[in-house]
Amino acid sequence: MGITTKKHRRNLSYDDAITLDEFWVIAKQFDRSLYREWKDHWDERGYDEYIVVTEGRLPYCESPEQYVCRMETRREILTVLALCTEKQRERFLLHALYDLSYGEVGKICGCSKSSVQASIDAVRKIFQKFWK
Repeated sequence: MGITTKKHRRNLSYDDAITLDEFWVIAKQFDRSLYREWKDHWDERGYDEYIVVTEGRLPYCESPEQYVCRMETRREILTVLALCTEKQRERFLLHALYDLSYGEVGKICGCSKSSVQASIDAVRKIFQKFWK
């Protein structure tokens, strides 16, 4: 006895199937192999998660206005940091950029937690004066 069925626009046949359960096991294996084939060769390219995620999207490019704004902000921040002492700048950057606590910055710089806090507060005051 021959059993033939259509799966995903393909004919799947199994001649002389002993049981219907055996045929369904083969059909499930066929489905898994079709899925792997689709995953590996969809759109005639190798499967790549980057392609899947970015399909239909253009890469991000900042506009000229955004670039100018970013560069101006950067210049202002560097100007303010230039007004600070070296210790203040170091402590502020460790805290702001690396998200370290006052205690952790104090251990790195070899000073107390209160002196780190005072340095960071001084830098914040300079920033506030600069942008008033």
